[in-house]
Amino acid sequence: MKKKENNDASRLKIIPLGGLEQIGLNITAFEYEDSIVVVDCGLSFPADDMLGIDLVIPDVTYLKDNLDKVKGFVITHGHEDHIGALPYVLRDVNVPVYATRLTMGIIENKLKEHNLVKGTKRKVVKFGQSINLGKFRVEFIKTNHSIVDAAALAIYSPAGVVIHTGDFKVDYTPVYGDAIDLQRFAELGKKGVLALMCDSTNAERPGFTPSEKTVGKTFDTLFEEHKNTRIFVATFASNVDRVQQIINTAYKFGRKVAVEGRSMVNIIETARNLNCISIPDNTLVELDQMKNYPDEKQVIITTGSQGESMAALSRMANSMHRKITIGPGDTVIFSSNPIPGNEKPVTKIINELLRKGADVIFQDAHVSGHACQEEIKLLYTLIHPRYSIPVHGEYKHLMAQAKIAQSLGIDKENTFILSSGDVLELDHESARVSGKVPVGTILVDGLGVGDVGNVVLRDRQHLAEDGIMVVVMSLERASGQLVAGPDIVSRGFVYVRESDELIEEARSTVDEAIQKCLDKGIRDWGKLKNTTKDVLSDFVWKKTKRRPMILPIIMDVD
Repeated sequence: MKKKENNDASRLKIIPLGGLEQIGLNITAFEYEDSIVVVDCGLSFPADDMLGIDLVIPDVTYLKDNLDKVKGFVITHGHEDHIGALPYVLRDVNVPVYATRLTMGIIENKLKEHNLVKGTKRKVVKFGQSINLGKFRVEFIKTNHSIVDAAALAIYSPAGVVIHTGDFKVDYTPVYGDAIDLQRFAELGKKGVLALMCDSTNAERPGFTPSEKTVGKTFDTLFEEHKNTRIFVATFASNVDRVQQIINTAYKFGRKVAVEGRSMVNIIETARNLNCISIPDNTLVELDQMKNYPDEKQVIITTGSQGESMAALSRMANSMHRKITIGPGDTVIFSSNPIPGNEKPVTKIINELLRKGADVIFQDAHVSGHACQEEIKLLYTLIHPRYSIPVHGEYKHLMAQAKIAQSLGIDKENTFILSSGDVLELDHESARVSGKVPVGTILVDGLGVGDVGNVVLRDRQHLAEDGIMVVVMSLERASGQLVAGPDIVSRGFVYVRESDELIEEARSTVDEAIQKCLDKGIRDWGKLKNTTKDVLSDFVWKKTKRRPMILPIIMDVD
């Protein structure tokens, strides 16, 4: 019996703690005996029903409970959905962070904001380099994505090698640096790979993802067609290669470039310091200096391509920007596709810009940073893993990749579509999901991390949907008599001035119910509050078919 236990302990465990139900929140633990290595630590943005919430981060209870085993975070690239939760998680799980040059630069910006630079050990890793972390060795392999310095990871353990692609595409003509290191994948494939954890974002799309360079040609054409207008380009803050191409085209056409949006300014500055972006002299100018140049000599690169309400482009579209007014004679190019779920806010901004007379271009000025079906097939063919574990995407994306893997000869029983929290134990003999660990999400609201839970969210939704009625009354302690009230104040329920009759009737109904209780000698505040809630709730439902939140307040008078 004991032998079997040792056997189990000496299997590799792969435990996704987030990122398998949606795009975002990527974090996966790899565990072998007394060592845990964590790949990525991302956040996701709040859903529409998360009122007032700023960010969503993963629950890392499992890492906190096994803190002595955790050897470090290894990060694939510098996008928010892979690094955004680090400043929050490092407070509880303070272990070293390993990443490539630009990725580490962006992480350090975040740590500075949270005053965590001094307390966090960091190591910049080069492509081809390996780091030893307990029972693991992790090798960083060059890939291409929509941000410079993206890496895949070869995770060596005594049970075998697992390759985690991170977010990737196969780009033979990248804007910056080398093409993806397909040779290294092939070498690892020849030696034998236990499992491949591959990006599934575009697994439903046939063919290949076009090279990032093709966007450069599109910009050349668009700038040629709009020679006499001021040009705005909206893109992701972290898409350094895209910014590089916009600058290249602007330089060709003799235009000055200004960057608007705090996150983009920070990332470009970091990329510049690390020589990941090349900007010709006198091309980049401050936004304030743009007034010294005619419109046809200006290009403004801005954040807000996803319709975010506080981003620079939204403020311009809604005439709330302090320095820029968009109008006729302006051309706005959207150099991104809406993330699933963001279609409405993006369309709203496009409509606002068109109303202002701007020319809006939102087709063909973007290519994806994720691999389509043929590139996924190429990777599987080079690596030919024993097990396929699709990652990064919604369930439909994971399923699409599982089908690709099976079409290439991987057995159905060797394909694992996991949920966050699943513990997949594997070695060369077999693999199985052996249990679950606690996972979930923690909501960040302002400076509060985790102090807004489901109950508070439910109250916010309730308030947003039906409003609130506050019932105030005063009771005399000695006699138990009602000396003032009940008075009713409502917010977000009905417009009081036009509903005097309804509020007065509601007040009488509550008054009657409270008097009955007091006549029966009921003095318990809890009972009086419950009676108020029940009576008022029934009355309002009958009259309006609404269920506002009801908040009784009883004051004690001597």
